[in-house]
Amino acid sequence: MELQGIVSSGLGRAHVFMAQPHYQDQFQSLLGQKAWPGTLNMVVDGTCLVNYIALRQKAGIDTLDATSELRVQAQDIETANYAAHRVRGFLRDGVSFGGATAFHATLIHSDTPLECAVLIPDLTRHVDVVEVISPFFIREKFGLVDGDLLNLIIH
Repeated sequence: MELQGIVSSGLGRAHVFMAQPHYQDQFQSLLGQKAWPGTLNMVVDGTCLVNYIALRQKAGIDTLDATSELRVQAQDIETANYAAHRVRGFLRDGVSFGGATAFHATLIHSDTPLECAVLIPDLTRHVDVVEVISPFFIREKFGLVDGDLLNLIIH
């Protein structure tokens, strides 16, 4: 499955969650090393949005914020070959940190591949924003700015 979209700035809050040791231990198992404490946001539309909604549905994420037409189209996408990796949430000092689902992926920019993962938080406000995690600060590694086009291959 391919997802193509454009780089977009987020709210700048992912680092608060990504830096938590409980998550980092799980990201190390997923990525083979700890993740950069932040995410790269990529906005998708069209067929790529339908593919992403199908991944969200596989993850058990409520997709009611998508149109009914997109939800129906996404149900026709075969996702059985894509392993969903559960990232467990936790409670610390009375504060709840939610879970997520991750899918292994390869980000391709200027013909250069980077192993990464798509992270779908259990609670998110955006249906069309794909969050990508990696051991590297992806924006810096590739010199990315908002509006740059990226390709992700889910595997």
